[in-house]
Amino acid sequence: MDIRISRLHFPVKALGPGRRIGIWFQGCSIRCPGCISADTWNQSSGHTTIARVLAHIHPWMSHAEGITISGGEPFEQPEALEALLAGLRRQTSVDILVYSGHAIEKIKPSLMKVEGLIDVLISDPFDVGTTQSKPLRGSDNQRMHFLTALGRSRFSQYERPLSEVDKSLDVMFDADGSVWFAGIPSRSDFFLLQDLLVQQGHQVQISADKARNK
Repeated sequence: MDIRISRLHFPVKALGPGRRIGIWFQGCSIRCPGCISADTWNQSSGHTTIARVLAHIHPWMSHAEGITISGGEPFEQPEALEALLAGLRRQTSVDILVYSGHAIEKIKPSLMKVEGLIDVLISDPFDVGTTQSKPLRGSDNQRMHFLTALGRSRFSQYERPLSEVDKSLDVMFDADGSVWFAGIPSRSDFFLLQDLLVQQGHQVQISADKARNK
């Protein structure tokens, strides 16, 4: 089955407990203002297959303590998401966290089809005008839903105010020199980094710039 994927990475430590496999879907029609992953909005790139994705991450499976699926918007590829989740469950019993910019009420039909395959769902669009005081969420309107007992046992620790230990980002480097961050940054983090790099004479293009150029 076909699927559109932005990137795959291991280990990811800033999007849930433990060393996690990160899977980012490609394509999102929600396009929240202020989104740090604007490069994942485009719906015409990232074409691959479920089989290739599973083969790529298979060597990581025995070392992973969890899986985080984000995007992009996973629920805009519902059949591919269902097939991917089923394939992951055949290989591992670790927890699976899925992010969606849709309200849970809107994606209920799709959730019913993957019952038992997702342990935790973080739903609702990022709202740059709303405060950010909860771990694993970019804005406080976003809700964390425990869909299994495993999800509750692994993620109930994040139902608390944001602390310093939560303010971490994973850094990834591509062969073309691009630098990527995984995690939930504080609102001003990227602007401060961008200003610092520009002051040092570097040329900086962020994902929002790339999205506007497509």
